[in-house]
Amino acid sequence: MSISISGKTAIVTGAANGIGLAIARHFVENGANVMFADIDEARLAVEVGDGNEGPARYFAGDLCQKLTLANLLSATLDAFDRVDILVNAARVIGTGDPLCTDESLLLSMMHQNLMSGLRLSQMTAKRMLAQAEKESGQGGPAGSIINISTIAARRAQPELLAYSISCAAVEQATRSLAVALAPRGVRVNCVAFGSLMSASLHGALKEHSGWRDEIAQGTPMRRIAGAGELAEAVQFLASDGAGFITGQVLTVDGGRGLGDAISVPAF
Repeated sequence: MSISISGKTAIVTGAANGIGLAIARHFVENGANVMFADIDEARLAVEVGDGNEGPARYFAGDLCQKLTLANLLSATLDAFDRVDILVNAARVIGTGDPLCTDESLLLSMMHQNLMSGLRLSQMTAKRMLAQAEKESGQGGPAGSIINISTIAARRAQPELLAYSISCAAVEQATRSLAVALAPRGVRVNCVAFGSLMSASLHGALKEHSGWRDEIAQGTPMRRIAGAGELAEAVQFLASDGAGFITGQVLTVDGGRGLGDAISVPAF
């Protein structure tokens, strides 16, 4: 089984820090051309550099805007002439009172965590299909889309109501797009993480240092994983080795979701 992504071209969103950055770096290290995409241009310039050559490039913009997404895809095609992999890793987390009738938090979570990735997936899938038809006709592998979710999608934590709903929506969108695109060779999967050192958890631990031990003790594997371990799972799903896998949610949480009684939010 080959999990090589060497020579493939990927777009990774949320790539200025945390999980998105770890995935993008991992892809470059494994031979892929990667467009690092995020709203934080200053951080992207630091991580990728100011040059416009080589396998790592960056695109800065508000990915909640349809025009920005179209420009991101165009920039990727201008740089690398194709796109084979899309990783929707951009995400935000927010907490709130579950009984609050103000819908702004829910709408924000849905717009940023679901809609931006869904729109980009639709745009990118069309390009992948056009590439495949031009290169080998219909029916062969056309591309791979991987969404990022968390185990919050399946856990009931009232303060994360809006965030949890958006994660669950991402997983359902994964399944629906997978069925729609499978006959034409585009695979759509999702990686849901927990007990992993995301940017949001790293920030939370600065304020609640005791959470580190609670998470580790409540995780059957007794530790918090590094973001690179998630990147390995994403690479597998992006590779030809996962060629018969679509519509799946691969959970990378050290077993935390199997019997989790931790009160710490599922970042």
